[in-house]
Amino acid sequence: MFTGIIQAVGRIERIEPKGGDWRVTIDTGELDLSDVAIGDSIATAGVCLTAIELGPRHFVADVSGETLSVTTFGERKAGDRVNLEKALRLSDRLGGHLVSGHVDGIGQVKAITPEARSTRFQIEAPLALARYIAAKGSITIEGISLTVNRVDGCLFDVNIVPHTQEKTTVGDWRVGTRLNLEVDLVARYLERLLTGPQEGSSDDGMKTLLAERGFL
Repeated sequence: MFTGIIQAVGRIERIEPKGGDWRVTIDTGELDLSDVAIGDSIATAGVCLTAIELGPRHFVADVSGETLSVTTFGERKAGDRVNLEKALRLSDRLGGHLVSGHVDGIGQVKAITPEARSTRFQIEAPLALARYIAAKGSITIEGISLTVNRVDGCLFDVNIVPHTQEKTTVGDWRVGTRLNLEVDLVARYLERLLTGPQEGSSDDGMKTLLAERGFL
């Protein structure tokens, strides 16, 4: 698990195609790897990768064909900047929100609007993900925990403050840029509660219970 609070910006140092998947070497920049071991997870552009080799300022990971097909990793090239976050420890502060590092789909920047010292990005999500995105809810974009400001169908807005622009890859985003999206885990579990089979109770009963508690 992760929090969506980016700890460093790295770069893709090398990509080695491996017969349908990739082995990648990530230059970790200022990320402290002293407490990272082989087998640990590092969120890379929002994608949970497992370190199979470690160096003082880099790690190596395998990227499966499935990951290449459902994330923007298949479009990346050596030299591209990537947001990095080490896996959450139980003693850490949860500064963002709970993030799994399992990308749900790819969004695209549709508009960029300066707002005082901040910048508003309008992003289009895939239709299948739009129902999980709510105004003032959380969403993960390229590994960054962000608050949704406005929703209009498949379009949603996020406002990026200067600190986030400086400490992440947001400065690389342009109209048309494709971005890894992970929706809030709470939204997915709530949908399962409403639509999934309930042992010993009906779906209507679950909906009634949620309505009585103020969730519907």
